[in-house]
Amino acid sequence: MGIRTIRTEKEELLRKVSKPVKKFDENLWALLEDMKETMYMADGLGLAAPQIGILRRIFTIDVGDGLVEFINPEILEVEGEQFGEEGCLSVPKKYGNVRRPNYVKMKAQDRNGNTFEIEGEELMARAMLHEYDHLEGKLFVDFVEGDLIDAADR
Repeated sequence: MGIRTIRTEKEELLRKVSKPVKKFDENLWALLEDMKETMYMADGLGLAAPQIGILRRIFTIDVGDGLVEFINPEILEVEGEQFGEEGCLSVPKKYGNVRRPNYVKMKAQDRNGNTFEIEGEELMARAMLHEYDHLEGKLFVDFVEGDLIDAADR
């Protein structure tokens, strides 16, 4: 277990669609622990497996209510709209305004393969959709309205 290197936007791997997880075993659990440690060490709200070089449909999120692990997530429903600033660990020190749904409902699996449904609003919805985009080979910069802003200029 340990901290993994976070891939940056210049790496082609981040533009590829991730494959479903089929084995729910010790290797997956170790990967989830590494993702959690890496996300917290980088002070992120979420981390998708492609961001550490693993093309699997996995992401983790903690927006302040505890860690949630998503394996093989599917979007079931979206509603509303929000417009706000996003950043990304794979696009360091850059921020931009992105329009997203204000509500999302997803189905996913936990680390043992059990299916669950989860709803998110506002920041949680933003984080869920942002991380889901990574599994589809998309980055928040693809959706920014206006200019990217350097962290020093915020």
